[in-house]
Amino acid sequence: MDIERISRSVVAVRATIPEDAFTAGALGTRREGSGIVIRENGLVLTIGYLITEAEDVWLTLQDGRVVPAHALAYDQESGFGLVQALGPLDLPAAPLGESARAQVGEPVVIIDGTGDYVQSAIVAKQEFAGYWEYLLDEAIFIAPAHPSWGGAGLFDAEGTLLGIGSLRLQMSQRNEVTDINMVVPIDILRPILDDLLNRGEIDREPRPWLGAFSAESEGEVVVMSVAEGSPAAKAGLKRGDVISEIRDGEVDGLADFYRKVWSSGPAGAQIPMRVLREGREAWLRISSADRNSFLKKPSIQ
Repeated sequence: MDIERISRSVVAVRATIPEDAFTAGALGTRREGSGIVIRENGLVLTIGYLITEAEDVWLTLQDGRVVPAHALAYDQESGFGLVQALGPLDLPAAPLGESARAQVGEPVVIIDGTGDYVQSAIVAKQEFAGYWEYLLDEAIFIAPAHPSWGGAGLFDAEGTLLGIGSLRLQMSQRNEVTDINMVVPIDILRPILDDLLNRGEIDREPRPWLGAFSAESEGEVVVMSVAEGSPAAKAGLKRGDVISEIRDGEVDGLADFYRKVWSSGPAGAQIPMRVLREGREAWLRISSADRNSFLKKPSIQ
């Protein structure tokens, strides 16, 4: 594994977000992470939360050069973000691998924009449901974890890109707790890349979004909080509510909750749900929305 060669395609990403942006409270107004050059024209793949609502983006190369960039696209469903350098990077593009072929136990390396890396192994490939209405059918999990995971590149032994770092989590095994990284697999990018480049978004109707931040506890979906001004907040969904049914179907965990909401129709669909609140049942009807309509759009550069 030629780590020095691989790392030449990895850059640091810094973004500034307006204080009045919808995501400023949750994600901050100054975000830093990494990205991977995937085309020699300066197209950089990163994790989308770094550049959501960004008004300024800068790329720092490992030789110290700083190049301005533009937040080109962010796909809510996959979590990927694209950044276009506005000046020459003169860096090689990382070859895209095939994450579906990667095996549990396979050695990998995860590299951030400063060139720091961790030699890891794939410890799991499985479904992942995030509290922010996010679901991957098969995420990649690696250990040991990289401490600077956001947007870092995961590479296989041949130096091809398998995915982009998204989270640091913990895994409990044999009474030991291990830090792991969740990585968004690169195979998700291929069918959506042209749309992201040409339209800035995927050519399909947006999913219904509620604005509920939820967790799973013993198979139950519990509301942790709701976004201010969101459909969930307007409908009266509250912290501590247990979501037990969507329409006439019982909710079996967080992933099932999302799938039932998304199968109700496009953004704007009415989502009836039964909740348990302080020992009592209640029915709510949430008028869903397009999450992107709450976000500031990238400025034209």
